[in-house]
Amino acid sequence: MSSATGFMKEARHHMMETRTGRVAAYEFSPEPSSAGQDTVLVVHGWRSRTEYMRWLIAGYRDAGYRVVSLDLPGHGRSEGRKLTMFNALDTVRVASDRFGPFAAVVGHSFGGAVALNAIAGSIPGIAPLSAKRLVLVAAPNSIPAVFEGFSQALNVGPRSQSAMSRRLHRMAGRPLSDFIGDRQLAQLQVPTLVVHAPDDREVPAEQAQAFTKAGPHVQIYWAEGLGHRRILADPAVVERSVDFVARAQPVPVALAN
Repeated sequence: MSSATGFMKEARHHMMETRTGRVAAYEFSPEPSSAGQDTVLVVHGWRSRTEYMRWLIAGYRDAGYRVVSLDLPGHGRSEGRKLTMFNALDTVRVASDRFGPFAAVVGHSFGGAVALNAIAGSIPGIAPLSAKRLVLVAAPNSIPAVFEGFSQALNVGPRSQSAMSRRLHRMAGRPLSDFIGDRQLAQLQVPTLVVHAPDDREVPAEQAQAFTKAGPHVQIYWAEGLGHRRILADPAVVERSVDFVARAQPVPVALAN
């Protein structure tokens, strides 16, 4: 049995209905558990799944939080063939209705963009997510920059990019240029920790630095030499991420009989 497989067996598994299909959610409870437990929502990134977030999940669970993590549409055990900002935010909405409100939302890579846009309520018709703190690990500040990077990697020409941008505008109800993280955070004023590696090749370090333009409620922690994915398993990253949320308010833990 792999450590990931064993870890996933510790969770309560749920299937939730969204507008675009059924998605998997996993509930990890601390020991001893308490009905009054604060909850942290964890969101994975592109081409990932809950098990790849297990170090952060374990960190929050061991600190006394109930942790809920999702397999986004088209990933892990969730249904679907594609992942968009719309169906990702709809998934978070359903999770919020079932498990929220949240003490914090923690997102890696695209999952960080999802977490931020969920709190910002950036898609019309999807209610904003209630969360007291936000942790962004290796997350992009600019969705337009991500879109441009994907287009270049796939050799998509300017005309096709423009057509795709217009289609995204129709789906989201707002232009792609609205999805800029530091501008959203400046309006939200949600205390935010940005965790990033200077050597990240998938999301450049300047994307992380840009978040700090939002104001003093945004902190940045540089995780030297950890790239885009190894950053998730680093003990110092986990400790810093958990401490940032724990300092917001004490977490009540039931005493053993």
